[in-house]
Amino acid sequence: MIWWPSEVPTLSYGLTTLRALTSADIPDVYRELQDPVIHQFTTILPNYTMEDAKSYVTKKSTQYLAEKNELAFGIVHDGIFSGVVSLHDIHLADHSAEVGYWIAASMRRKGIGSTAVRLITDYAFTTLGFRRIEAKVDVKNEASNAVFLKEGFQFEAIMRSAKTALDGTQEDMNLYSSIFG
Repeated sequence: MIWWPSEVPTLSYGLTTLRALTSADIPDVYRELQDPVIHQFTTILPNYTMEDAKSYVTKKSTQYLAEKNELAFGIVHDGIFSGVVSLHDIHLADHSAEVGYWIAASMRRKGIGSTAVRLITDYAFTTLGFRRIEAKVDVKNEASNAVFLKEGFQFEAIMRSAKTALDGTQEDMNLYSSIFG
């Protein structure tokens, strides 16, 4: 059985902390989501507005938590807002979820994504009771593919034409999984 939290906990390892998003994060979320690299490799669309950031941080993340649709964390490294990591595409009956993240451009290549994935995956297994965590990563996203392999996720398959790119073309995704136990 999955135990679901009523609020977002704080998880930490070294200089990296995962914690609930707050209204103070809105300007950072907005600024970082102007990065075209994030649009290329996530489902976040370009022309992301300050209102979008405000809605996600103050309403949607809370609503999704209550509905058991997503558990989102702000990532802070050495006191600096560095991105977001979440469990989403949750299937409670199957004890499975997907993990995804984005990291601010200035904070990349510092191991922050790896630490965030490790923290949220460990929490999903040991506290929440999930048995399978998946990650779907664009085949061209070398950094994220490396993160999931480094954190012990197993490559399962190439999901052909699994994502529609911004230009309307279909792109392949790598499917990774981590299994509890």
